[in-house]
Parts: sequence; structure tokens; C-alpha cells
Amino acid sequence: MYTLDNDFSVLEYLDWHQVVLFVIFLLFYLISLLGKLGMITLIWMDSRPHTPMYFFVNHLSFVDVCSSSVLGPKMLTDIFVEKKLISFFGCATKLWLFGQFVVTECFLLASMAYDRCMAFCKPLLYTLIMSRWVCVQLLVGPYTMGLLSSMTHTTFAFLLAYCGPNIINHFFCDMSPLLSLVCANIQVNKFLVFIVSGAIVVISSPTIIISYFYILITILRIHSAEGRCKASSTCSSNITAVSILYGTLFCIYVRLGTIFSLDFNKKVTMFYTTVIPMLNSFIYSLRNKEVKATMHRMVTRRKFCITS
Repeated sequence: MYTLDNDFSVLEYLDWHQVVLFVIFLLFYLISLLGKLGMITLIWMDSRPHTPMYFFVNHLSFVDVCSSSVLGPKMLTDIFVEKKLISFFGCATKLWLFGQFVVTECFLLASMAYDRCMAFCKPLLYTLIMSRWVCVQLLVGPYTMGLLSSMTHTTFAFLLAYCGPNIINHFFCDMSPLLSLVCANIQVNKFLVFIVSGAIVVISSPTIIISYFYILITILRIHSAEGRCKASSTCSSNITAVSILYGTLFCIYVRLGTIFSLDFNKKVTMFYTTVIPMLNSFIYSLRNKEVKATMHRMVTRRKFCITS
């Protein structure tokens, strides 16, 4: 039986002016949301981007929209609420869903790295290797890993006994502040978080590192300076997105319970829940020449239909 069956009270994250906070977070959320929804719409409306790469980009955009929407709306409304409350069930639901989408994104980035490796290193066999069935497998895997990870963490976290103050020192229900409210031994839970998070990094990171290592070798073999520059530009954006995401997740979850405080974790978490989804909108859309070309074709086609 849970001893903490009342509402959680979420502390205000920053002591800034409420209007300034609201405008900043709303801007980040809208840029991320509109960018991802625009990408999904673009892929579905145009026949040319239906390639394995855009198959994964489409689902990455969907996952980013879901992860942002799990936290964004409530975080925006809480800015103007003096007493910020969330129910016990609501807290568990947010922890489950957010964990699901974050882990899914990690493995989706690994699938995308493998796809780019095949495109660069095996261009003649690319369509044969990255068949529809292979793409589906590389998609089902990330969603399955996300489900297993979030189910494990949420189940073990909410089977514990909570006592004392029911105030979460965070702007959403995350694992670290929740475990700080437990009035029982949480070493098993900390070890579980470390093992599962470490397993995610160990399984997905080598795929990304090895894929981009082979891509780098292929790029160095390109004789044309223009070709090397174009290939490097394409990969550098993806590597940047992967490095930022994995770096922040490592600071929070793999090193849970070490020298990092909850206040530090709040700052890092704020970065990867608001800034990273917005950056992905630029990395996988506005900086992609093929996406911009597709957008230009659609705009031109729309103008032609209007004037004709």
C-alpha cells in the first residue's frame, strides 16, 4: 500500500518573471512542435522523400512531438499557478511516457546512424540492404526498448513507500526527485536505473560510433573536396544531435546518485526537454538540402495550382 497517496506539489523551477518564462518556453515548444509536424506533413504529402532515411526521420519527429507534449503544456500552465499539483497517477503516467519516448529516441538515432552508414558505405546495395522489412525491424526495436525501460523504472519506483513531504524538487516527475522522497532503501532502484541506463548506452552507442566511423573512412576516400565537404556537413549535424542528447542523459541517469545534485539535474533536464527538440527541428529539416528542395517543390506546385 502506498503511503504517499496525496497530490504531489511541484516546486517552481526558476524564480524569473512569469511572463518571461512563459514566452521563452512557449517559443521553444512551438518551434519544436511546428517543425516536427511540418516535417511529418512534408514526408506524407510528397512522394520523393519516402526513403529509409525519411522513414526514420518521420518517426523521430513523432517521438519528439510526443515527448515535448508530455511535459510542455503542463509546464507552461504551471508557470502561472501558485500551487502546482499533480496526482499520484498523473506523476506515474508522465514518468512512464517520457521515459518511453526518450529511450525510443536514443535507439532511433542508432537506427538512423546504421541507415546512413549503409547509404554511404554500400550505395549500390543500399536499397537491397535497407528493405522495408529491415526498416520495420529497426523501428520496432526502439519502441520495444523504450516500452521495456519505462515499464521497469515506473513499476519499481511506484511500488516503493513514500513518506514525509510530498514536494517534488523538480518541474516534472523524474526519477531522481521521486527517489529522494522514498522512506525506504533505494539502493536497488539506483542500481536498476544505472544498469538499465548503462545498457541503453552500451547497446545503442556502439552502433552509432561504429556507423559514423565507417562513414568517416568513406568520406576520407572521396577524392573530390566538394564531395567530402557535402558528406561531412550531412553527418556533422547528426553527430551533434546525438552527442548533445547522450551527454545530457549520461549526466542525469547513468551518474544518478553521484556528485550531481538535483538542482544540477534540473538545469540539464530543462535543456534536453526544451532545447534539444527545438534543435532537432533545425538539424533534420532546415539544414537538410533535400528537405528544403522538397519544400520548394511543394511551394512552387501550390503557386502553380493557384494561378492556373
